[in-house]
Amino acid sequence: MPSYRYKLLSNGDDDEQISTKPAVRRKKILFGIIAVAAAMYAVFSAARFLVRSSRLACHKPPGLHRNLSSLPDHFTLPSGDNIPSVALGVWQAGRGEVGNAVKTALKTGYRHIDGAWAYGNEAEVGQALKESGVPRDEVWLTSKLWNNFHAPEDVEPVLDDSLNKLGTDYLDLYIIHWPIAFKKDTSQYDPELTADPYPTWQKLEEMVEKGKVRNIGVSNFNIPRLENLTANPLKIKPAVNQVELNFWNPQPELLKWSNDNGIPLEAYSPLGGTGYVQKSLNVPQVKAIAAELGLTPAQVLISWQVQRGTIVLPKSVTPSRIEENFQIFELPEALFVKLERAAQSHPPQRVGNPSKQWGLPFDIFDDYP
Repeated sequence: MPSYRYKLLSNGDDDEQISTKPAVRRKKILFGIIAVAAAMYAVFSAARFLVRSSRLACHKPPGLHRNLSSLPDHFTLPSGDNIPSVALGVWQAGRGEVGNAVKTALKTGYRHIDGAWAYGNEAEVGQALKESGVPRDEVWLTSKLWNNFHAPEDVEPVLDDSLNKLGTDYLDLYIIHWPIAFKKDTSQYDPELTADPYPTWQKLEEMVEKGKVRNIGVSNFNIPRLENLTANPLKIKPAVNQVELNFWNPQPELLKWSNDNGIPLEAYSPLGGTGYVQKSLNVPQVKAIAAELGLTPAQVLISWQVQRGTIVLPKSVTPSRIEENFQIFELPEALFVKLERAAQSHPPQRVGNPSKQWGLPFDIFDDYP
């Protein structure tokens, strides 16, 4: 007590203050302790709230997509090769952006790049592959044979051009881009080569034998065209058929035929293609499933396609979307069926059809000349 008194006196307090200060100070100290404790509790509670909020934003609430099963990361082709189930498509990816898209995809985990000679960006894709540091044998590379080069003597030179631009000595998959052949150096329809693709196919088989290609396939073939090609004594069966598949054009008949005949489908424009992407992402059933599972609408649509048994080729040059499109999960059966039924509940709407543009006297997809 004397020491306390001395301390107060040393601060210049008078005698009246000395007689009452200890009791007042004790109260102030008590209130101070209470105030500090309350403040610490408030800070702790706020910090805990922020941490929880951050975790929810990053991981989604319990019971959402963290608990969904992963879909297969590859499918096995007739050759025995494993093709990754999700690829980066580089159609319409322009100069100065396609390289960064490829590097972002490879960094994200993609190991499948789907390109074509006609896209005009193979040199930049090849440079990006080189700069990525990912070994060539870890990346599945696809290119396509354009319409002008269906004549057997033209196949190998244009394949070599693609190989040179991509900086590789082989392709994992080489596809006939369209079932329509053009006359050499023109955009005029060649009826003979179109009606009979077997000579072109034989040359592709030769490219496999030479080791320049490991798998060969087709693109935009309907069932009659597939039946016409496979009626020939093929040495190598088509590994895939790459076609437009999305909510607006689900093609269930072609999917069934392909499954029954062991020719997997690859889905280009899986989000709907030009002019349809936002429409696809805003489909009520898609949005409802996305909300229920904690996925984005794009992830729902891509997951649905892989779950159908197709290889999916979403195209983007935006890093965040490239990463988003790679995260896929198995939809619960009831929701998968719900989305499948919704996709088949409307007349099919095809996004891309160049039949009129090419001056064809028939529809590429519906008719067979």
